[in-house]
Parts: sequence; C-alpha cells; structure tokens
Amino acid sequence: MAIRLSERKYVAELLHGAKIGEKYVVAGWVDTIRIHGKLVFIILRDRTGKMQLVVKRNISENAWREAKKLSPESVIGAKGILVESKAALGGREIVVEELVVYSKADPLPIDIKDHSKTTLAKRLDWRFLDLRNPRNQLIFLVEAEMARAAREYFYNNGFVEIYTSKIVGAATEGGAEVFSIVYFDKPAFLAQSPQLYKQMGVISGFEKVFEIGPAFRAEPHHTTRHLTEYTSVDFEMGFIDSYEDVMRVAEQAVLSMIQAGLERYGKRVREFFPNTLDRVPRSIPRITIREAYKLLRSSGVSVEEGEDLSSEAERKLGEIVLREYDAPLVFVTEYPWRVRPFYTMRKSDEPEWTYSFDLLFRGLEIATGGQREHRYEVLVKQLEEKGLNPKNFEWYLSMFRYGAPPHGGAGIGLERVVMQFLGLGNIREARLLPRDPERLVP
Repeated sequence: MAIRLSERKYVAELLHGAKIGEKYVVAGWVDTIRIHGKLVFIILRDRTGKMQLVVKRNISENAWREAKKLSPESVIGAKGILVESKAALGGREIVVEELVVYSKADPLPIDIKDHSKTTLAKRLDWRFLDLRNPRNQLIFLVEAEMARAAREYFYNNGFVEIYTSKIVGAATEGGAEVFSIVYFDKPAFLAQSPQLYKQMGVISGFEKVFEIGPAFRAEPHHTTRHLTEYTSVDFEMGFIDSYEDVMRVAEQAVLSMIQAGLERYGKRVREFFPNTLDRVPRSIPRITIREAYKLLRSSGVSVEEGEDLSSEAERKLGEIVLREYDAPLVFVTEYPWRVRPFYTMRKSDEPEWTYSFDLLFRGLEIATGGQREHRYEVLVKQLEEKGLNPKNFEWYLSMFRYGAPPHGGAGIGLERVVMQFLGLGNIREARLLPRDPERLVP
C-alpha cells in the first residue's frame, strides 16, 4: 500500500500513548542519518519532536536503498511498526516497511543544529532553515502563546477586537518617524500605531477596544532592541477615573502573557534559554519619573530633569528596581509633556508633566500608555504647541466635538515582551521576519 499522509501521526503521539505493535505513518524532515551495513538509522523530526526510524534491508530492499541516499533536511514519509527500543529516542522507534522521499535536500548553507556557529545576520538570510532549529522555533511558539493569552485576557474583560487601517493620511503622533508611501495620486504613511483609531473605537461607543497588529517606525536605529516593523498589542478604554485604571489593565495583560509562556513552555524554554524569567510577579511597582531621576542619580547615572530616560538609564533603573523591590517590571509614571505625544493628558496642577507611563521589563520599555486628552479645545491647543497643524487632524479632532468620554490606553510591544521574558540578546530573534534600516529580505 502507498503511504497516505492523511493517516500521518505526529512524533509526540507515537512516543506517548500509541499502541506498540501497530502500524503507523510518520512524515517530516531527516534530522540525522547513520548507515550500518544492512541497517539505516534515521532521526525524523516534525513539529512535535524527534523519533528514530530503522530501515532494514531484509524487510524492504527498496526502502533501504532510498534511505542510504538521503541527506539531512530531506523530507520523507514512512510507514512501519512501532516497537519499544531502549536505545532509541523516547524508548520507541518505527521499523520501516515503506519509505517515500518527497524532497531531497541540497547541502545546507548554515549549521541549523547549533545556532551559535552562524552569525545572526546569516541566520536571518536563511530564516526558513534557521527556524528548523527547535530552539529558534520555540521563540515563536512562546510568542504565539503570549499573543493568545493577551487576546483572551481582553475578551474576558469586555474588550472588543478591532482591525484598523495601516495606511494613514497623517503621522499618528505628528513626528517624522513615519514611512511615506504613494497612495494613488496623494501622499500617505504607514501607521506608527492604531492610536487615533483606538480612540475612535471608544468614542464610537464600543467603549473598550483592543488590537494585535503591525506598527511601523521609520527610526534609523541600529540597536539590539529596535525594529522598524513590530507587533503591537494595543488597547483603549473609556469612562476611566484616571490613568491608574489603564495601568491596572496593562499590568494584568502583561502578567497574563508571562504566565501563559511559563505554564505552557516553562520546562522547554529553560532548557534553551537559561535567563528565562522563572516566576510570574505578584504585582508591578509604580514610581514617578521624578523619583526615577533621584534613584538614578544616587547610583551615579547622569539624567536631566524633564527629559526622557535613555536606554542606559532604563537598564540601570531595571537593576535598581530588581534590587530594591525584587521586581523585574516597573511602571514609570508622569512623564514630561515635552517628550509625550499631543494627545496625552497633562496634569492639571503641573502641566509640564503628564498622566502617562512606561512599563519597563528588565530595564527595557515594553509598553507606553496613559490617559488621553478628551477636551476638544485643549487638544487643538496641544497640537499647536507641538508645532502641528490642526487642519491635518480635522477628522480626528471632529470626534471630540460630539461627546468623548474620559479614556486612556496603552501599546505593548510583543517582541520586546518575548525578548525580555526569554533573556534574548537581540530583538531580531523575536521577530519572524525582522525589518531594520538594512533588511528587506526575506
């Protein structure tokens, strides 16, 4: 009988629970091959694990001849009897009766077994091969689980998922860090964030909305923590008392993501990533940025009042908070107005400061949020103060003339959460197809 892939079983199924002595069909990639006279041992790899296949000449001459010609990473299917074997991976193996070679692989351009033997840049050039390494593939299993957990948290807490346009007529935050595109006969941009549309969702009457989607930043950075395209976990909520309401949601969303990663993949990630966070924090401390300035100065870090925190200051603050609060995460609040977008609500008694926050994870900003300004007249003034033309934001401003509730929200960088959770050295490892100022392929 020919092999029917519709009858295929995953390796994990055969190693756990399948009946010994039954015939099964397996398929996947050839991980390694060993030839010993009339025996060929193949380690087969699929998405669930690895398993040994034994091809014996006295059982199938044709299968044995095909097996001898195999190369690593060739794609095969096999049918045979499941038997116990103390010498095999997982204590079980398949004795092959039929073998089909679907695709014979050429010599590999990179070492996919040991990621440390190839530079990250070359690994990314051959990303489809790089991801066959179980370590590298695991990063994206964790990432998918974290995105699922975030989505589930928002659904369970009354948020409506929306899907906003990524082609916009004006820069979301009014800055120059946008990608310009030609939209038929007029200029347009790739969205820096869904910020303005999230607010539209609240004002439209959905009240609580979220989106998990791409965001684009035309920042010519060449660092280990910046991407020009990333996945943003965004939410916005109406009828809030203060930005504390927003922080509570951001806190629970991020902790849900961390918990999901640990619960589903904790044992496996510790095998490959020794610096993985080993526990879910009970809560996240909050300090104002002015308190952060003091803590940093007392540790010898030079910071300027009224300015944003540099990457080095964030890293050092992460060390201080871990030492003083035993917390890997911290909210830094009340950022200066001069470094926040025009739509941020300012403190009524101290207008040079804002009701906004950053969430730092192991010394890296993973989320930004706060309360938004919902008063039309104030928004117009703040746009002008930032040097922006209100006419370019007419569609946005008009929303605030017809009833806008107090509201706020945040954006969480999915890749940064994964990077800090696993202790990766470069955010490009946490992006399936990373984009930076140089990379456009694959």
